Amino acid sequence: MKNLILVFIGGGLGSSLRYLISRYLNASSLIPYGTFLVNILGSLLLGAILGWAIKTNTLNHPTNLILGVGFCGGFTTFSTFSFENYSLLKSGDYLSFSIYFFGSLFLGILAVLIGILIAKMF
Repeated sequence: MKNLILVFIGGGLGSSLRYLISRYLNASSLIPYGTFLVNILGSLLLGAILGWAIKTNTLNHPTNLILGVGFCGGFTTFSTFSFENYSLLKSGDYLSFSIYFFGSLFLGILAVLIGILIAKMF
């Protein structure tokens, strides 16, 4: 039950922060920069958390649950990312779709790798 509460708290905080960032940054552009930013930052943070957990052999630590599973899980959003890509395709804005879709995938994976490398350095 304790683990569920940790994930719940982290997820609530992550979701709230995602909402605020997306509301501010998505309002004034064709490409949903808010969702893009939270997904890249969340990937970087998750990479750093998992890299640190692997380095210190603390993968099942409660901190990983609240930050990795909870916060990063609530902060990032695949469902919104998918819907926004669908909307860009439906509107015929193939350039924005390509930039957003491929940029998100490439930079998201790169951010995880960078996070892991940062964790290994400290």
